[in-house]
Amino acid sequence: MKKMIPAMVAGTALGVAACGSDDSGSSDDATNDTTAVGDESMAEGENITLWLAGTDTPEAALTYLTDTYAETTGGELSIEQIGWGDLIPSLTAALPDSSSTPDVFETGNTQTATFTAVGAYSDLTPYYDEMGGDALLQGFVEAGSVGDEVYSLPYYFGSRFAWYRKDLYEAAGVAEPTTLQEFTDVNATLKGTGSGAYIPGQDWRSGIAWIFANGGDLATYDGGEWTAALSTPESIAGMEMWQELFTTASVAGPTDTDATAYQAINDDFLPDAAVGTTLAPNWAYWSLGDISENDEGEAVATWNPDTFGAYALPGVDGGVAPVFAGGSNIGISAASEKQESALELMKIIFSDEYQTLLAENGLGPANTDFGSVYVESAADPAIAEISLETAAAAKLTPAAPGWTSVEEQQLLEQYFQAVAEGGDVASLAAEYDEQINAVING
Repeated sequence: MKKMIPAMVAGTALGVAACGSDDSGSSDDATNDTTAVGDESMAEGENITLWLAGTDTPEAALTYLTDTYAETTGGELSIEQIGWGDLIPSLTAALPDSSSTPDVFETGNTQTATFTAVGAYSDLTPYYDEMGGDALLQGFVEAGSVGDEVYSLPYYFGSRFAWYRKDLYEAAGVAEPTTLQEFTDVNATLKGTGSGAYIPGQDWRSGIAWIFANGGDLATYDGGEWTAALSTPESIAGMEMWQELFTTASVAGPTDTDATAYQAINDDFLPDAAVGTTLAPNWAYWSLGDISENDEGEAVATWNPDTFGAYALPGVDGGVAPVFAGGSNIGISAASEKQESALELMKIIFSDEYQTLLAENGLGPANTDFGSVYVESAADPAIAEISLETAAAAKLTPAAPGWTSVEEQQLLEQYFQAVAEGGDVASLAAEYDEQINAVING
């Protein structure tokens, strides 16, 4: 069973201010003291290091990078795959020092803004068009940018949507919903027949879609600083709608997280209830389905399109809701003494050949020009189409320098749990806005 760990669950402690640059808290006008690549000619045959997050990059892609870099430059590329839980501490310790820094490194998209704000990346603006330009997913580009300057680029994406049991929907007499309110109504009906939706109380990564769909946001930027926005009328309306969903339709508890959302619609996931619907990223495909044992005695899931289905979470008035996108960014370390060689590696990563390779191996291509390759290569093209559709409408967390602190302190987990437990949304929103404002600007 292939289970990919989503980038957005890797928020940890950050002491990255040591990486350089300012501490003004502004992600648009920060003085970003990074190196601009391309200032010196490349030294032939330089050996460089690439740090990748987790093991999501397939082996074929790793081999391509090492072989192509050697052919292009005569140098050796060393690739280290850093576990998501170790990524931030490892980068925090290594990035400030040219003797220990990786030359190119990957970060989860919710971490990228902080590294950008403190000057950890080199400036890629002159090479933006060459590496994909506006075909790249723009939310990810924004997370890696300061004003009009681009410091890191999207590596791959994940998008959330609904996964469901066709047999349970048929038994309850319901169909795929076409509006966000219908999503609640359909799953409330399922719950009334002994099934329901697996909506964990702390799963803010799925739940913020209700805020976005109602026109709200987590935070806004104005006058040089970020301000939490949970208590705007639009955000409150979204959370009240989510609270109704949790209360009437969820078979998960207020303290449950998204850690097991991948397996939720599999048989016998919950002892006392069936799960008709769950929300999870596109890579959940590898963990959902009919369960059996492989030759090593491990439980594996086999997707069965006769039993299981998927659909995009609908918006308030139909269409597609703006769900939260997972994935990662990649860029050159500002402390690297091998800027030109690192740039050569970045050009390889954003070449047509490598983007095709990622798409063929099931990673959502951050360059949308390769979406058709991703669909054509997918085990289930219909799921891949939904993945692309939801990614196109997706939003990221705020590109604020202190956002990783918000995640580290689990402020949104606490907020969503309190709402799930029946708390007054407006009062809770004001309370957590105050807590977020204390850390969001770094």
